[in-house]
Amino acid sequence: MSVASSVTVRSTANIDGVVTPLEDARIPVLDRGFLYGDSVYEVFRTYDGVPLFWREHFERMENSARLIHMPITQSRDELMAEIRRAVAAAGGGDSADGSGEVYVRWHVSRGVGPVDLYPDPNLKTSYMILVKGVPVWKQEHREVGMKLAVTTVRRNADNALSPNIKSGNYLNNILGLAEAVELGADDCLMLNATGYATEASNSNTFFVIDGRVVTPADSDGNLRGITGAALRKIGAKAGWPVHEEHVSVEDLARVEEAFVTSATREVMPVAAIRLPGSTGADGNWRELPPGGGPTTRKIAQAYKDYVAEYVAENAAARLW
Repeated sequence: MSVASSVTVRSTANIDGVVTPLEDARIPVLDRGFLYGDSVYEVFRTYDGVPLFWREHFERMENSARLIHMPITQSRDELMAEIRRAVAAAGGGDSADGSGEVYVRWHVSRGVGPVDLYPDPNLKTSYMILVKGVPVWKQEHREVGMKLAVTTVRRNADNALSPNIKSGNYLNNILGLAEAVELGADDCLMLNATGYATEASNSNTFFVIDGRVVTPADSDGNLRGITGAALRKIGAKAGWPVHEEHVSVEDLARVEEAFVTSATREVMPVAAIRLPGSTGADGNWRELPPGGGPTTRKIAQAYKDYVAEYVAENAAARLW
């Protein structure tokens, strides 16, 4: 969980073109995203004003929309223009030191319609854009690492609600996170129905096992993370390939290092994993190197270098 965002950016919303302070934003009560979680969303953050991997985020949103059979009425260019309006209103880049980096989260819902599960195919999609300062994660998580707990809450089955639909329906993740916190952890590590590891509540998981970098196979029920995809590219060139494999609880008991990845966490070390006991109710903690071991630190630095190169190459995309 993050702590307060940067105070140099004014939290702002853009709801279907109406830009207001975040606390004044309103959506219609008949919006299907509100009523049913019938929406898709994405998040990016900026570095020197450049929205990181923004094309990949739009591609994933469009894929999520296809998977729920929801044609997006607004074009990519229109949504980017509205994101820029919201960022300008939020004061992105206006801080005294010239930074003022922003976190942008944008939802597209199926739109406003009758209280009826079946969606009217003629609905026009609605958009909701939220702009805030980049979340500041606990220093302890950066310097020491997060604690993950394997929960009894299982990941949605791929043939029930695909994890590759990045939707506004996050109840599965919320239940997993709530249980993990009750167990003394910072986040969950959900298994799928067959007992293989998948991901945390809103980040991908990576492990070092027998000196190899391993991440749960996409087929086991993971959102295809964009930060994780970047690590695969980096690792393939740098000589530490990322292996996609089934990761069992027995494998977790042999983990040497672990980390999670997301747009705002970047590469964040894991300091301990709570493994389930023989009854499922008890459990034991597997302690990991504080601050990440040598492989985690190497990967974290490689990611920072990759981001710096991306920002330099995409300066024309700056939001201010």
